Amino acid sequence: MKLFRSLLMIVVISLSISCSQEDMEEVLVKEGPFKISELAGNWEATKAQYSVSSLSVDVVENGGTVSMSVQTNGRFTLTVDPIDREAYNVSGEMFWEEWQQTFRFAIRWDKSPEVYEIYAHTYDGGTFSLNGGEGSGEYDFNNDGDFEECTVHFIFSLS
Repeated sequence: MKLFRSLLMIVVISLSISCSQEDMEEVLVKEGPFKISELAGNWEATKAQYSVSSLSVDVVENGGTVSMSVQTNGRFTLTVDPIDREAYNVSGEMFWEEWQQTFRFAIRWDKSPEVYEIYAHTYDGGTFSLNGGEGSGEYDFNNDGDFEECTVHFIFSLS
C-alpha cells in the first residue's frame, strides 16, 4: 500500500509540474464565418452611434471621428474623437465564440479582460459593422467625465 501511495504521489506531482500556466490559458478562436485576420488594417467609421434610453449620439454625424486599427491577431485600438471633447482610445481583442454549433463575434475589452461582449456584425471585405446590446459600450453623454453603459452601432469603411 505504501508503494502504491508513493507511486500515486509521483504521478500527481509530475502531472502538476508538466501543466504550465500557458497550457491553462484560454485559446481564443480566430476562424469562424471569416478569419479575424481579414479585418487587419485601418478603418474609419461612417457611423458611431451610442444610445441609452432616449439619448442617442452619433459621433461622426456630429462632426467627430472614430477610427480603428486592427492587427492580424485581432488586437485593435479604437480612437474616438468627438467634436466637443478630447479624443480617447479603447482597445481589446476580437475573436469568435463557439456557441451551439455556430460562431458569435466577440470582443474582450482590455478594460475588463475577465469578460467579453457579443456583437452582431456584417463584413463584406470593405465595410464592417458592429451592433452591441445593452451594456456593450460606454459613452460620456453629458461630458461630465463619467461614462455610462450603452448600446453601440458602428459602421466602418476600410481606409
